[in-house]
Amino acid sequence: MALIPAPKDQWYVVHVLSGQENKVRNNLLRRIDAEEMSDVVFEVLMPTERVAEVKKGKRSESTRKFFPGYLLVNMQLLNEEGGLIGRSWYFIQDTHGVIGFAGTKNHPIPMRPKEVESMLLQIKEREESVKPKIAFDVGETIKVSDGPFESQPGVIEEIDQEKGTLLVSVTVFGRPTPVELEQWQIEKEE
Repeated sequence: MALIPAPKDQWYVVHVLSGQENKVRNNLLRRIDAEEMSDVVFEVLMPTERVAEVKKGKRSESTRKFFPGYLLVNMQLLNEEGGLIGRSWYFIQDTHGVIGFAGTKNHPIPMRPKEVESMLLQIKEREESVKPKIAFDVGETIKVSDGPFESQPGVIEEIDQEKGTLLVSVTVFGRPTPVELEQWQIEKEE
């Protein structure tokens, strides 16, 4: 039998109705207080990231879930022998909008410590930075809307999601030339 993590080191992925993540999270948080479950349910996370995009020349930011349909819950669900704690199990299972624990039928397995550490680090990084939303595809023909190549057509050769840049091939003196542009500098060709 695998070693059971300490109560506060047990993290589980809970499958919820898609589009209802925030509602289920708020319901769980409210019920933790109302039903005095804070001794076994420690944290409920709905990982999100900030996404920046440009529409019609205006930059806007929005928040997007990066695990749609899932919540991460830090709770004591297994005792030292690996048996389910009924009180914790039914608390989650009886919450409106919860489908169940991800990856298991009726005996949840806590996430491995390395997975938890990586996940929490990823959540922190994504909350602190704004990721550009790129609505273009490699091979797509676009029109440059800003800069020295303004109004010229081009073809997207590469997309760097992290930097929010695109390598676009534009024609300069009759030859295709790769130019690095930011997403806001191009638009879909009509």
